[in-house]
Amino acid sequence: MLPAFYLSCSEMLSKWEDVVQVEGSHEIDVWPHLQQLTSDVISRTAFGSSYEEGRKIFELQQEQVQHFLEVTRSVYIPGWRFLPTKRNRRMKEIKKDVRSSIRGIIDNRLKAMEAGNADNEDLLGILLESNFKEIELHGNKDFGMSIEEVIEECKLFYFAGTETTSVWILWTLVLLSRCPDWQARAREEVLQVLGSRKPDFDGLNFKWAWKILTLLTHDGFFGKIS
Repeated sequence: MLPAFYLSCSEMLSKWEDVVQVEGSHEIDVWPHLQQLTSDVISRTAFGSSYEEGRKIFELQQEQVQHFLEVTRSVYIPGWRFLPTKRNRRMKEIKKDVRSSIRGIIDNRLKAMEAGNADNEDLLGILLESNFKEIELHGNKDFGMSIEEVIEECKLFYFAGTETTSVWILWTLVLLSRCPDWQARAREEVLQVLGSRKPDFDGLNFKWAWKILTLLTHDGFFGKIS
């Protein structure tokens, strides 16, 4: 999955380079960029070449979350969710569109797998291939996942992975910005290990990140910023 991570990160950094001047400083609101980063990574690692369609699914689900939060903040009226209000109609429409989009991606992948042309290096491919093997092993479809269950797994992957990851990256940047000496040490070690090479598994498989997190979560640090 590293090439997908690298591509998404490179695109985000290119956008930052376009707005930052060669000399001096420039302020960037990184939060929307980090949200976009995690959605792009998940779209690519989940759906491979269909990441544009995956991004559309992510945006629809984000809108659905906002509608859901608004509903929870309003006064509860029994049976209100069944009324054809503007919000209820939109939530129903989003649910239908998300299911239809994921189902379309799955159907296309199944056709490609049957023709022997599928690349099963992304989450969807791994999930479908594992499902086929499970059904084949037992000779019964009841032992595998249904298409509806596969759809729900893909939706859950988005919900579980986007906000949590972008928040974690943002918090890491905040902590590093508060301790420039640790930021310098992290940068120095990354350059020492990777140099000008593209990040690969062997290069990333070292302990500098754990060292930084250990330092940042030390009691003395939180006492300093509290």
